[in-house]
Formats: sequence, structure tokens, C-alpha cells
Amino acid sequence: MFIFDGAKEERLKFLPIGILITVGLIVVAGYVYLQFGFLSFRADQIPSAFEMRHAMAVLDASTERHAPDMKNPILPTDANLLEGMKRYEANCAGCHGDPRDLEPALGRSFYPRAPQFVKTLTDMPANQDFYIIKHGVRWTGMPAWGNRFSDDQIWGLATFLSQMDKLPASVDQEWRKGAGMAKTGNGP
Repeated sequence: MFIFDGAKEERLKFLPIGILITVGLIVVAGYVYLQFGFLSFRADQIPSAFEMRHAMAVLDASTERHAPDMKNPILPTDANLLEGMKRYEANCAGCHGDPRDLEPALGRSFYPRAPQFVKTLTDMPANQDFYIIKHGVRWTGMPAWGNRFSDDQIWGLATFLSQMDKLPASVDQEWRKGAGMAKTGNGP
């Protein structure tokens, strides 16, 4: 058992108040830093070490929490993959790449950079790809396609993304030669 003299006990009474004041000052400093524009939102600058460590982890956690817990209803048939490929070419390849342009300039101009799916396949399950395509990603340039495409069309895109590295020969041939450049009627 510790025995404190009266002066030490008196000082310990102020410890919680000191902690609260310190936390309050940190919160106020953070608010001032953000509110008065000290944080730059430029897409063409190198992000801070903190942002590089935490931004994608936060995005992944949010997507995992909010994505619908359901199985992709669109089977990876040749017809479905061709339709998804055409929609991808018309609406996604300009940022995310295709066999003719693995890393398009538009995708490099965003921050965070648009994922280049031909070079690095999506690592998310189809339900999370569906969620991101449908709702977009705030502050990244990734639009919410849910107001333009039906859920089945979005699931078709998710199906194509999940099969990009293992397309059937007939679909892969079309993908490689660029037949997917034809608009689906829903493109820009």
C-alpha cells in the first residue's frame, strides 16, 4: 500500500482535469488545422505517412461493414462475361486500364490512384466490388454507378472483375483484341 503525503494527494486530484484539458487542446488544434485549410487535398502531392498507412485500411473496413452480405447472382457464363467486359470497357477502362492501356493517364491523375485491375486484380469479394461500383468512393473520383446501372448490370461488372485473370478463351480473345470497345448503350 502506498502512502502519499497530503501535497501529493492534492496534486493527484488534478490529474484527470489535466488529462481532459490536454485532450481538449488536441481536439481544438486538430479542428483548427482542418477548418482553416492547413490540410491540402491536392491529388498530385505525395500523401503523408499517416495517410498512406491508414486511408486504405479505413476504406476497406468501411466497405466490409457496409457491403451487402449476399452472393453474386450473375454466373460467369460467356454471355455474362462479354456483357460485363463491354460495360467495363465503356465505363471503367479509362481509369482502371485494359489490355491496350494497362495504366491510363486518367487513372494516374487521381489520388488515391485508381486501381489498375489488369496489372493487379481486385482483392475484394464480389459483394464488396458491387458495393463500391454501386455507391462510389468519396474523395477519390470513383463515381456511384447505382444511379446509372441496374443491380444486375453492376453484378455483371463485379463478375467480370472477379474473372479477369481466368476468362474463357472466347471472351479473353475479345478482351485482348478490343471488341469490348463497343458501347453497351449505357456508356457515356
